Amino acid sequence: MPQVSMTVNGKPASGDVEGRTLLSSFLRDTMGLTGTHVGCDTSQCGACVVHVNGEAVKACTMFALEAEGAEVATIEGQAAPDGTLNAIQAAFQEHHGLQCGFCTPGMVMSAAALLKDNPKPSEAEIRDYLEGNLCRCTGYHNIVKAIMAASGQNVGAIAAE
Repeated sequence: MPQVSMTVNGKPASGDVEGRTLLSSFLRDTMGLTGTHVGCDTSQCGACVVHVNGEAVKACTMFALEAEGAEVATIEGQAAPDGTLNAIQAAFQEHHGLQCGFCTPGMVMSAAALLKDNPKPSEAEIRDYLEGNLCRCTGYHNIVKAIMAASGQNVGAIAAE
């Protein structure tokens, strides 16, 4: 079997993989990083979003070997080493942007990618960007509020739904 090497959350990572091993499987099964959730295996739900070389990707549609030499960031790498939540995670907690939590890692990783490219997105821009992430619990309203709060914007302007 071929070996793949990459940097995951700032640390070297490598392992033997079959050519068909998905990045999501490598992260979960080989690296033990189970925060990258797999909900559909078809790129429909967004629960598996990670960052590869700074870009948000759905890990269930990328082979592990395609990440050879890449910098990969997962939800486990978002909090500080002491466990302090980053601004997006804290906003999700404060604004109740999660319920069952299954979609939350993908939502947080997608939000981080959005805010990197668009530091002050409008409500409509956030909703449009999250189109590839499914949540069956929250109705998205509090997720949008959390992302706006993480960007430093006033969430009081968002109409109640």
